[in-house]
Amino acid sequence: MPSASAANDSHPPAPPGLWRDSDFRRLWVGQTASQLGEHAVLVVLPLIAVLTLDADAGRLGALRAVGQAPILLLSLFVGAWVDRWRTRTVMVLADLGRALALGGAVVAGLLGGLGLPALLVVAFAVGALSVFFDVAYQASLVRLVTRDQLVRGNSALEGSRSAAQIGGPALGGMLVSLLSAPLAAASSTLFFVLSFLSIRRIRRHESIPERSERPPRVWRRIHEGLRFVAGNTSLRTVGLASAAFQFSFAAMMTVYLLFLTRELHLSGTAVGLVLAATGPGALVGSLLAAHLPNRLGHGAVLVSAAALGDGVMLGVPALHGPSAVTIPVLMAVNFVFGAFGQLVNVTVMAVRQAVTPDRMQGRAAATLTCAGMGLTPLGSLLGGLLAQDWGLRTSLLATAAGMMLSPLLMALSPLARLGRTLPALQGVPPTAAR
Repeated sequence: MPSASAANDSHPPAPPGLWRDSDFRRLWVGQTASQLGEHAVLVVLPLIAVLTLDADAGRLGALRAVGQAPILLLSLFVGAWVDRWRTRTVMVLADLGRALALGGAVVAGLLGGLGLPALLVVAFAVGALSVFFDVAYQASLVRLVTRDQLVRGNSALEGSRSAAQIGGPALGGMLVSLLSAPLAAASSTLFFVLSFLSIRRIRRHESIPERSERPPRVWRRIHEGLRFVAGNTSLRTVGLASAAFQFSFAAMMTVYLLFLTRELHLSGTAVGLVLAATGPGALVGSLLAAHLPNRLGHGAVLVSAAALGDGVMLGVPALHGPSAVTIPVLMAVNFVFGAFGQLVNVTVMAVRQAVTPDRMQGRAAATLTCAGMGLTPLGSLLGGLLAQDWGLRTSLLATAAGMMLSPLLMALSPLARLGRTLPALQGVPPTAAR
């Protein structure tokens, strides 16, 4: 008869500590590089349009909307698809595709054809592939680490996104200001290549759900994801609060970029420096997220951090004066916004992953992404229209005020009453969570 120890050998060995896990490190490095490229693109393309092509508010809003449209159009389909495939493969292909799209922009620029139509095509392609990457890396973490490592893993990954917020806008702003448009676009390509090289080295076998001989239709899988999120009080609130924030934030950012360059007369380098200040704040927020929810309660952290982070933007429209005064103030505002915003992001992601079974991770992430980010194209268009009709200062104040709907929705929901421990899966025994 087999011994007890032999029987135990049939179980997978305990995973190593988070930072001793080479596969997690490869995911972390790849995700960091990918986010750095993505955040550089978010600044490079609009600044090329404003500073090089002299785009007005309406065209800038249209460019941002085109880049964000894939979130609304593709998120639900991507979530249903990612749940049935290896996330490593999805991330690698997304990185390769974004590198090729930006490479095309470089070629178009060198040939003198990098106009607004080309920027629109590149923005849509990069945005679409970023949807695939972002859904996949969130599902990938759950397949790589244990449940008790989720908060630390999310803190590390969101910390890497914070590092990207430091380098991406600063690098993008400087390159657009100091070099040619093709070189500015090429800067992001290198980071997607680095991400590709790192993530493709992940070796751990992913525990993806088994496929049936006749898999359910994609619409049925999408419906399952929608029904799961809508039926969970915490996830439903997260989706509503995220939608309110992202819609208003997209409108605000369209006005904000114009406000910095045309009202405060900041250069591309100064804009990159101001936006990059969000990164150090987000790093602080990631560190706080590893400890504060367990001490103060997840609900209290979500509501208070969202209110403080969003509320600080209400003071930006009042800024006047020389750049020697406005730049330090803007950097301080963005630092606070980044710190508390990141604290919310990490806490929300941990809650979402904790209440979602493994087989639903991709669809839950995609459903919330669609709910939260799906309205951003309309928000960007609204920001451009408001800037044209209301003026930059009034529009900036109105859109910043709109972001305060997010903490209000959370404060009025059961999400605000979450305690120090993560909620358990609904209807799933704890031992079956993984």
